[in-house]
Amino acid sequence: MSASTSPQPGHLHIAVITVSDTRTASTDQSGRAIVDALTPRGHAVYGPVIVTDEESRIRAEVVELSQRHDVIILTGGTGITARDVTPEAIAPLITKEIPGFGELFRWLSYDQIGASTIQSRAFGALCGRALVFALPGSTRAVQFALDKILIPQLDPTTKPCNFAELLPRIRGSER
Repeated sequence: MSASTSPQPGHLHIAVITVSDTRTASTDQSGRAIVDALTPRGHAVYGPVIVTDEESRIRAEVVELSQRHDVIILTGGTGITARDVTPEAIAPLITKEIPGFGELFRWLSYDQIGASTIQSRAFGALCGRALVFALPGSTRAVQFALDKILIPQLDPTTKPCNFAELLPRIRGSER
């Protein structure tokens, strides 16, 4: 697991959580892909932390990490099987939904995987003062979401607007 360092000015503290009963630090390609994609862009990235597919454990990890990170990105647990409980774990923490994230992810994914995109429950939300994004566990889906949506929206130079510039207003103070 990588330690969080100070981000470059205007960049973010981001935590990565892999939700899985089977992945380990050595087999977690999706969590590592998130860290590897965001660190060179000036963000301070912590993780990936691996958490089992249990609502209480996922929720507790998000609560803890949201105290010291601007953004939390989860990978895994967004499908429709019995063990896929990431949306249910996060639901009680949501203060504002960001429906456009999941909508855009599924819309863009249609070109790659067709109607199978309806099986994804990927979502974005504001949980208190932290932005939370839940992605599928597939490394390919993670990379797709990063490239098409998250990297641009977490970049403080993206215009006309981006999450990086909104966070100080969300948090109630400029930093």
